[in-house]
Amino acid sequence: MSTSTPCPFPPEEIADEGIKPDEYQEIVNRLGRHPNKAELGMFGVMWSEHCCYKNSRPLLKQFPTTGDRILVGPGENAGVVDFGEGLQLAFKIESHNHPSAVEPFQGAATGVGGILRDIFTMGARPIAVLNSLRFGSLDDARTRTLFNGVVSGIAHYGNCFGVPTVGGEVYFDRAYTGNPLVNAMAIGLMETSEIVKSGASGVGNPVLYVGSTTGRDGMGGASFASAELSEESIEDRPAVQVGDPFLEKSLVEACLEAFKTGAVVAAQDMGAAGITCSTAEMAAKGGVGIELDLDKIPVRETGMVPYEYLLSESQERMLFVGKKGREQELIDIFHRWGLQAVVAGTVIEESIVRILFQGEIAAEIPATALADNTPIYHRELLAEPPEYARKAWEWTEDLLPPCTVSGIHVNNEFKTWNNILLALLDTPSIASKRWIYRQYDHQVQNNTVMLPGGGDAAVVRLRPVNYFENQTIENQPKVDYKRGVAATVDCNSRYVYLNPYEGAKAVVAEAARNLSCVGAEPVAVTDNLNFGSPEKPVGYWQLAEACRGISEACGEFSTPVTGGNVSLYNETLDAEGKPQAIYPTPVIGMVGLVNDISQTCGLAWQTEGDIIYLLGLGQFEAEEGENDARLSLGASEYLAQIHHTIAGKPPEVDYEIERKVQAVCREGIRQNWVNSAHDSAEGGLTIALAECCINGEKGATIHLGIDSLLQRRWDRILFAEGGARILVSVSPEQQTNWENYLQEQLGEKGEFWHNLGKVEGGSAPLKILAGDELTLVEMGVTKMKDCYFNAIERRMHL
Repeated sequence: MSTSTPCPFPPEEIADEGIKPDEYQEIVNRLGRHPNKAELGMFGVMWSEHCCYKNSRPLLKQFPTTGDRILVGPGENAGVVDFGEGLQLAFKIESHNHPSAVEPFQGAATGVGGILRDIFTMGARPIAVLNSLRFGSLDDARTRTLFNGVVSGIAHYGNCFGVPTVGGEVYFDRAYTGNPLVNAMAIGLMETSEIVKSGASGVGNPVLYVGSTTGRDGMGGASFASAELSEESIEDRPAVQVGDPFLEKSLVEACLEAFKTGAVVAAQDMGAAGITCSTAEMAAKGGVGIELDLDKIPVRETGMVPYEYLLSESQERMLFVGKKGREQELIDIFHRWGLQAVVAGTVIEESIVRILFQGEIAAEIPATALADNTPIYHRELLAEPPEYARKAWEWTEDLLPPCTVSGIHVNNEFKTWNNILLALLDTPSIASKRWIYRQYDHQVQNNTVMLPGGGDAAVVRLRPVNYFENQTIENQPKVDYKRGVAATVDCNSRYVYLNPYEGAKAVVAEAARNLSCVGAEPVAVTDNLNFGSPEKPVGYWQLAEACRGISEACGEFSTPVTGGNVSLYNETLDAEGKPQAIYPTPVIGMVGLVNDISQTCGLAWQTEGDIIYLLGLGQFEAEEGENDARLSLGASEYLAQIHHTIAGKPPEVDYEIERKVQAVCREGIRQNWVNSAHDSAEGGLTIALAECCINGEKGATIHLGIDSLLQRRWDRILFAEGGARILVSVSPEQQTNWENYLQEQLGEKGEFWHNLGKVEGGSAPLKILAGDELTLVEMGVTKMKDCYFNAIERRMHL
């Protein structure tokens, strides 16, 4: 068939595959002919943003990706880092946003299943899962349904599979009402002697299909994930996969056993785009071709055609390249675990993907045309920030009502600082996420050191699966594994919305700070870029500026990016067909090394009488109008929740102070000087103090040392965000050692470290004094606990 032959597809059918007219012409050029229906579907999924990053790839190239500990960087199923003592860690984050909006339980569950497969495909045993979630307001009944379904789905898959869900973050904002975000991160400990890669090799080697059967579920999920959501999206339920965590538990054991035989040359998870993606990527990465016979594929439904086989995203399936002559050895392993395993194809010399069906060629496409030689869009960046950002930046603190030491008038109603403290603690984005993490099994595998809610990051012991075997073998040196991994997922999307460059820098800084607060050295990053449409100038500006900020900050904190995920077109079409974009949400998943898991600490006050210090910027004496860009009410939770204003500039990151403060905190924990550590984030200093009181069930008396009664922005002092701030508590016996070290590293008291007060007994309140006699806040711990722990529960029972 020549390219002059009339196109066999109407424009609507091409558009339904997510292919633009000029892209269709590119397909014709690459093939030298028009594609058939199956091939059109293959190009549709492989040329979607979800698979080929056609809008984001030029931006991702600026990320730092190499470092002393990086063993595998971007391009494989997961990144791998060296944690010393023979310990190698695989980790990755992925999104399942659109499926979760349509079918929240299965959408979220299969998101967890997919990221787990990415980990054990590398030869690593999953040891922990985290998640980053975004929803609309819990006052909305549909949001509550989505929220409940997503949390239940995550709990179901992780609990049944047997991996602890150890941490995460959840925010609620109307910007996500129609388009929730569900990002899942998994961490695994390498169990095979060699890292398993995905590039096929060895002409004549068999290609094995293993795992579950193939059905019609998840049809075209990759292209579905690259389109806006509409009110008709509910009809796309077939694009949502259905998972079986018990089958995947068998799959991980079978895969790891198979890898250890040395008979597996390459392995690829069948995730987005299923058979199409796995064959194309394995062939392209290996510089070879793959011939696959669909008649050999185990199916769960009858009458399937090539298009359905190739686009199905049925879960718990893998594609292996095995060593010739050892096929049966691998098949026997999978059969022993009750799983499917068949030789379905062969590695061929010509770099094409050839699909056979009923004795005929159903599809034949150059592998690189699907995997590498895809469209790339170099879009033009706006010459200046868009109007919404410029207008937001005009906001200043002078526009707020005047305030006194007692409080502030908000909409003609006087609110005391105590009132505002309780209102912020009752905000779901700040409040305890206990309702969520109590549904997760966070202690399965018995390696969880820091439980959810206990610290600023999760901490998991790194104990190899053969640990007990080593302890019982005679003459075998006993290895006492003390190392652990700390992990966190972070993103303040309001910061990124108001200033994508500064906001993205702040996301990386906060992730590193959270790891430092549990005593971990930040090592590496995986990122999940959740944005609106890159085809709109504002959407592309947000994406490009955020990537610039992430790249810069990862370089400054020496945390290379090992891979990640891009999720664009996160927009909801309203009843009038107008797209409503989410806030730009570049989630950073960061892992850190804990050299000794006995040297970590949580956020709760530990002992009455301990001295409370603030590391970072203080600026309590700044008079009204004396503002530092590193500490701000702009973009703050206080401004959004109390004054219902989304405006201002987010606080700017000072890398030098961040690095110094974080290093001091880590060393204080290592030396056992620091008993607790907690970073000041949403809600500022007052909320951070309250969280330490609530979780430690102890009060605190804080002296800010402000004796002058000059007019001040007391709300700035209490609720400003930024400033590289960490709260720590230290026993009086260690005060001299600690303060000598602070002076050596951070200079004199009052600049970048401050003695704020002391921890009080359980019946004492949180009391914040401006001077000796001037009380700003005085609130009982019991009352704060009620607001903080029950905020989400109360709304879920509306």
